[in-house]
Amino acid sequence: MIARQVLPARRLPVVTRCEKPSMKALRRIWEHFEEGFIVFLLAAMTLVTFVYVILNNFYSLFYWLADRWPGASVPLFAIGDEIMGMAQAMTWSTALTKALFGWLIFFGLAYGVRTAGHIGVDALVRLTSRSVQKYIGIVACLCCLAYAALLSVASFEWIRTLMIAGIGAEDLGHFGIMQWHIGLIVPLGFALVFIRFAEILLRILQNRQTGLGLADEAADVLKLAEHKDDKS
Repeated sequence: MIARQVLPARRLPVVTRCEKPSMKALRRIWEHFEEGFIVFLLAAMTLVTFVYVILNNFYSLFYWLADRWPGASVPLFAIGDEIMGMAQAMTWSTALTKALFGWLIFFGLAYGVRTAGHIGVDALVRLTSRSVQKYIGIVACLCCLAYAALLSVASFEWIRTLMIAGIGAEDLGHFGIMQWHIGLIVPLGFALVFIRFAEILLRILQNRQTGLGLADEAADVLKLAEHKDDKS
């Protein structure tokens, strides 16, 4: 009889469903939505302020050079006058910086909810059992959702009134920017806060989280102290 050679069984590759690249990109954008706008707003505020400060002080250099070199005083004075005119024309920079800062506040509010950056007093809650903490977290989350929804709806009514009035923004109206353009961040910001609290509520119901995930200053201080002790 001829012996047959038994080959080892080959394990078939396991086919797993992987997330599509487009969905993965959208998820990544959503998870870092606030950071992107915060970085943009901070960069815009810094750039506008920097340009205004430079223009507001740079023209004096050309006046000083014109006094030093009388032969080139005419073009130097002309350059200085041009720069001073540009600085005086940037009266809108302060109003724009205030508007950008207002948008920054509301994006920061939603960012704090998502990253558990808001400080909360939950010392008594932590003394209870995990199941009780879950129910307290649900009630607290529902209260936050109601608060965010109420302010979002109320501020939307305010924005609709500004749209009907058609009032231009201070020092920005000649650019076509209206007051409701700047105030639009209020309903949008609270709507974003509502969505972030809804995500927290979903995680609590799925037993992935017990509370609102508030920042713990005491724990942070202890970690910082331990880190300093390790260095020393």
